[in-house]
Amino acid sequence: MRLFFVSKLSLVKNLFKTLKNIWSIEELRAKILFTLLLIFIYRVGTHIVLPGIDPTKLDLESSRNGMLGLIDTFAGGAFSQASIFALGIMPYISASIFMQLMTVLVPQFQKMQKDGESGRKKINQWTRYLTVAVTAVQASAYVKYLEEMTRTSGGIIAGYSSVFWLSTVIVLTAGTLFVMWLGEKITDKGLGNGTSLIIMVGILARLPQSFVQELTAKSVRTGMILVFIIEIAILIAIIMGCILLVQGVRKIPVNYAKQIVGNRQFGGGARQFLPIKVNSAGVMPIIFAQAIMFLPTLFSLTKTATGQGISDVFSDHMNVWYMVIYSTVVIGFTFLYTALIFNPKQIADNLKQNNGFVPGVKPGQPTADYIGSIMDKITLPGAILLALVGILPGIAQRLGVTQGFSTFFGGTSLLILVGVVLDTLQQIETQLLMRQYDGLMKSGRIQGRQTVTQASY
Repeated sequence: MRLFFVSKLSLVKNLFKTLKNIWSIEELRAKILFTLLLIFIYRVGTHIVLPGIDPTKLDLESSRNGMLGLIDTFAGGAFSQASIFALGIMPYISASIFMQLMTVLVPQFQKMQKDGESGRKKINQWTRYLTVAVTAVQASAYVKYLEEMTRTSGGIIAGYSSVFWLSTVIVLTAGTLFVMWLGEKITDKGLGNGTSLIIMVGILARLPQSFVQELTAKSVRTGMILVFIIEIAILIAIIMGCILLVQGVRKIPVNYAKQIVGNRQFGGGARQFLPIKVNSAGVMPIIFAQAIMFLPTLFSLTKTATGQGISDVFSDHMNVWYMVIYSTVVIGFTFLYTALIFNPKQIADNLKQNNGFVPGVKPGQPTADYIGSIMDKITLPGAILLALVGILPGIAQRLGVTQGFSTFFGGTSLLILVGVVLDTLQQIETQLLMRQYDGLMKSGRIQGRQTVTQASY
């Protein structure tokens, strides 16, 4: 027992020592404070209601479900509050995803991407222009949604109704561009990926309220506190599993041939490893699947019994058929998105140009086929695990967890939280190791999503 307490005391001392080291690095301290300041500004903006809206007569509870619930989650609750940041960072993410797909499918964008820094700036500029267009369209749809939801309650001030559409579209577009600017500034001068951090903060903003609701629901019944403790233990286990899913890689051994230039030898036949991620697609298949699953709910507009039945199935996350179809869509999108972003032939060509080769495999097309076969083998279990994570919130609800708290048991929210935290901790550890301090982990370095592939939202 004494040894246990000594061990725990040592861990606490090491934690405070690490925090002291982090705060003692002036550059790192400045980045943390700058990041916290911009995040605070963003959170204040999520509570500023749009001009012309009476917040006391606003009731947008329906926006917390389905695809609208996903937008509301990414916007940190601003969507359901009719805030100036109601659309959040989602239009920018949509534009970024579209441009990412264009760099894979369109040769002109591929060439632009290979131009280095100048090409990256052009793609970013096109992304910003596209963000403005996407935001204007989504803002117009949001105005229609507000008008429909506040028709009976009178949430829109009568004297403001004539200019409500124009002012709301302008304010929402400006709000999204400002949030995009905050994200870029955090990325440039702050700590971590700004866009990811803004999404993570929006998700975490709901955690305290959801936690209290779950605790209250369990405390009113005798003996349910033990169930609540078991739920927390299961949540921790799921988080650990998601960390393994995000960080899991298959290492392919790669040798580099010796190069002799003049009287000097380069390379030395060193062996390295090519890490292939188990989940290369990140959280994108879940986002795409949720968007696809939202479309059948539009059948409710037909006002028929069959259409309403289809809508009920696809709007109920606890429905067994919903889980089966959703899992199938996630697995399919995982293979599709992985095929779009992962190019074995390009990797094989890069290895060949740098005199690298996989032992026992001929350079060129045989190497591309070998890497592709390995990618196919590890993508299937990764896709199944990703689908399981996606349906865990529905399973948690079926087992008695409240709707708000169940969203943290899996799905988009948990994957984003895990990925962003790992990326941020990796940057902090890099700063510590650069200044010869101990890292955050004694057993090995923290690996974020960006250590192997470009981060996905």
